[in-house]
Parts: sequence; C-alpha cells; structure tokens
Amino acid sequence: MSGWIAVAGLGPGAEALVTPEVSAALAEASDVVGYIPYVARVAPRAGLTLHPSDNRVELDRAALALTLAAEGRRVVIVSSGDPGVFAMASALFEALEAAPEHAGADIRILPGITAMLAAAARAGAPLGHDFCAINLSDNLKPFAVIERRLRAAIAGDFAMAFYNPRSKARPEGFARVLEILRAGCEPGRLITFARAVSTPDEALNTVTLAEARPEMADMRTVVLVGNSGTRRVGRWVYTPRGVKP
Repeated sequence: MSGWIAVAGLGPGAEALVTPEVSAALAEASDVVGYIPYVARVAPRAGLTLHPSDNRVELDRAALALTLAAEGRRVVIVSSGDPGVFAMASALFEALEAAPEHAGADIRILPGITAMLAAAARAGAPLGHDFCAINLSDNLKPFAVIERRLRAAIAGDFAMAFYNPRSKARPEGFARVLEILRAGCEPGRLITFARAVSTPDEALNTVTLAEARPEMADMRTVVLVGNSGTRRVGRWVYTPRGVKP
C-alpha cells in the first residue's frame, strides 16, 4: 500500500467552511496529525489514529507525518485556515528538506479558507485592493523584522491583515504596533477586530485608529487595517478596487 500526506486547511472554524476536498481526504485518512485543538475538530472513527501535539513542535509533527507515510499510512496534517498561510505546509517542506530519504513522498496541499478572508467577508470587503498579511508573533522572527515590514506596508498604503496580534505572554507587542500605525496613518483609518469568525464566539468590531486599543485583540483575533481609501457604506467596510491618480 502506498502512503501519502495531505496538508489540509480546516478553515476558520465552521464545519460549512471546510472544503469538500479536505473532507474527502479526512474520510480516506488512516492518521491525522496536528496541533491539539485542530485535531480535536476531526471526528474519531474506526481505523483512524489521531496524533495531537503541542503548538511549538511543528517540525517534529511534520517528521512524524513523513515517517508514517513512508510506512504506507494515509496521513492528513491539519491546520486551521489555509495550510500555506502561517501554518503546516511550510513546516512540512522544511522537514522534507532535512530528510532527503523522503524526497519521493506523495504530498498534496489542500487549500482552506483563511481567517483573514473569513473576517474580511464578515466586514464587507476591506481587502478589496492591494493588501498584505503580517504575523505579529515574534516566536519565529525578531520583533524588529515585524516593525520593518509594518513600516513598509504603511509606506506602500497597503491594507493589512494581522495574525496572532496579542498574546498574554507578550501583550506589549500589539501596543507597539498601534503606536507605529498612529505615527504613519491618519487617525480615522478604519480597523476591524474580528474574533473567532464563524464560531459561536464570533465578534466583529470596526473602529478608527484613534479609537483602537490593545485589549481589543487577542490570539483568536484577526485585525484588518484598511488603506487610506477604505470607507464605510452602511454597516459595511470596503476598500475601493482602484486608486485615483
């Protein structure tokens, strides 16, 4: 029996936002590997082995998946959102680079709906023109890199989506991000705090930059920052598709 690995995005939370392609892979899987809360979203069944693990062992998780697939297992590595956006697809290829004996592994990357796109849809269309996504966690990069990229995005007048904005261990980071935004953007710039979109805990709050406070975000929040042209129409927030010369 030939083994394979599918790296699957489970979407932002709601079962309806899991793609049919991902559901089909899970139905065929012999093993599911992933971070504890993501594996918990997969229903147990006969013939399926679940391998939950902690949040900071991505390379170990990927190495396990490669080993299982080499043994003929059908492995799904689960991520929330899309597996290629700050998630496990990159970790798998990093592990593959370090294990050339698995170079011939049968690997598929199955896209999912990212948290930023689900949040943007709830708000309207704040990412309707050029935008960038920045992970504000400094676990895998220095905060100085985050600051440099943030300043470049402000200078380019990009709309921005922030992942992992404010942890309990490092709450000061997002406060610094707001300071940098205030130094480079007008006080009326629109910011949407979208928490746990598509789950029962969903909460959406759009404020101006002048009104934004660090405590409005946590690690379940995606923060969407409009560009200079982002505006409201009724209850919706949108960014026009073009820029006037």
